Amino acid sequence: MRTESESYIRSERPAPGIHRIVLARAEKRNAQNPTLLYQLDAALTFAATDQEVKVVVLAADGPDFSSGHDLSAPFAMPCAPVATLEGAFDAPAAEGHFAFECEAFLGLCRRWRELPKPTIAQVQGRVIAGGLMLVWPMDLVVAATDATFADPVAAFGTNGAEYFAHAYEIGARRAKEILFTGDAIGAEEARAIGMVNQVVEPDRLERATLELAIRIAERPAFGLRLAKASVNRSQDAQGLQQALDTAFALHNLGHANNLARFGALIDPSGVDLVRARTSRRRSPSSTDDLG
Repeated sequence: MRTESESYIRSERPAPGIHRIVLARAEKRNAQNPTLLYQLDAALTFAATDQEVKVVVLAADGPDFSSGHDLSAPFAMPCAPVATLEGAFDAPAAEGHFAFECEAFLGLCRRWRELPKPTIAQVQGRVIAGGLMLVWPMDLVVAATDATFADPVAAFGTNGAEYFAHAYEIGARRAKEILFTGDAIGAEEARAIGMVNQVVEPDRLERATLELAIRIAERPAFGLRLAKASVNRSQDAQGLQQALDTAFALHNLGHANNLARFGALIDPSGVDLVRARTSRRRSPSSTDDLG
């Protein structure tokens, strides 16, 4: 059993100019506790400031890319904030948790989206709810044929993952369907609707992602930075940032309602439903990794 001081992240240099960051918590299906998130942020920050790095790849150990938030871990800051100026983390009830999510969830996702170098998510297996918040801030996605993407947490009495880019990533009606039902999107559908760039067999995933990264790294770093910023600003002009803020406020309204009704951040009646929807290849140690 690892302690919170141990590393949940591994960094590699598989080729010149390529920095690969690996989620290394396979025994928990790469469920995200706060320590993992801030170790990931530190690794991304290092890659962003290293002039030898042209492209960043985010990968994961084990059969699943990420089973979402680790609900067995405390929602507590493991370090000083880096994405916001929040400070009310110890405030009672919804106030303190709102500050935490502003910083550790929405704040980090926005920060990663603006990393001034191309980023690629290398995805296999399940991506559940909070797992989407690791994939969607990345610029490109290469997925194995076994990859699935789901956000079933309306069952918890909230609207969905905190980085609520659903309508931008998969379209409004498909987003409503997966949120209402808890059903997952497969890799081929994700590619067809533009959420995924490439779909390859699992034994080709690492190589295909690296080949794409190497092709990108051949181009001038500043041109890549300007191209990325231009596309991001196009999305922002279409209202992405306002949509994120509004959905995030509604998400925390759900938490406040649950606290008032159940004394907990989530509706406990949704736990079994979500587990049933996300039970593929579950491990005995992953019972608290629900989104």
